[in-house]
Amino acid sequence: MSGGRPVQVRAEVLTLRPVGDYLSLTLVAPGVADDVRPGHFVALAVGGEQSSMLLRRSFSVYRATPGGRYGGTVEVVFAPHGAGTRWLAGVRPGDAVDVVGPLGRPFALPAASSGAASCLLVGGGYGAAPLVALAEQLRERRCRVDVVLGAASAGRLFGVTQVRRYASSVSVTTEDGSQGERGRVTDVLPDVMRRGGTQAVYACGPMGMLAAVTAAATRAGAVAQTAVEEAMACGIGVCMTCVLPVVGADGTTRMVRSCTEGPVFRGDRVRWADVGTVPEGTLGAPVAGGHR
Repeated sequence: MSGGRPVQVRAEVLTLRPVGDYLSLTLVAPGVADDVRPGHFVALAVGGEQSSMLLRRSFSVYRATPGGRYGGTVEVVFAPHGAGTRWLAGVRPGDAVDVVGPLGRPFALPAASSGAASCLLVGGGYGAAPLVALAEQLRERRCRVDVVLGAASAGRLFGVTQVRRYASSVSVTTEDGSQGERGRVTDVLPDVMRRGGTQAVYACGPMGMLAAVTAAATRAGAVAQTAVEEAMACGIGVCMTCVLPVVGADGTTRMVRSCTEGPVFRGDRVRWADVGTVPEGTLGAPVAGGHR
């Protein structure tokens, strides 16, 4: 983990409001917001104190405001599509939600000594939430910031308006053509990277999109950092539900935890085609007669 030590607090719901097809939840969570960096996430308990839903739900932090009137707030964006997120969709201001955070390893920013880099941020759906704060920090470092946001339809886009204040360019794609160019984010990446002279790519969204963005970045000679969307039940590296195969600097594949070693990984180190499996040759994988 990076940044400050995670804390567990009984947070108070400040607001719950619709944002397009999603919901934005702001929690008064003193101590959690203090060390949040773009790419960090929080793990929320769902269902209430008598719930049988024991596993937490993890969400990237959209905005964090340390101190201030409420003593620190964090904001997450989600879509209610399961029992846990449907419960969250029913909370009201003043309700309590147990929160652990900030968790995980955030995006790495270009070294200040390397000068202003040309960066491309790519987000899919509400996965774009952490990219707004990232764009702000990159702009503060005088980096060029190009942004590509995509979704199935206009209502499922997120962050288009917010990110414009920091970006040199913003490109939008929707699969149904209801906003921006019809198609997927990868359709426009080559042109955007060529125009911007992209050196670093940051991406957050569905796993298939991250694999495709990594491939496009590699072809363009850029390095991609990808925030994966694995289900992270505990968020602190205990349950091992979020492991995926990643190639280390030594060339060896290991099953690593998204919640503690990630969720941000170098895209070219993730074995995207093998996610959900323990590929042959992985360190510790079972082989005939024992383990590697």
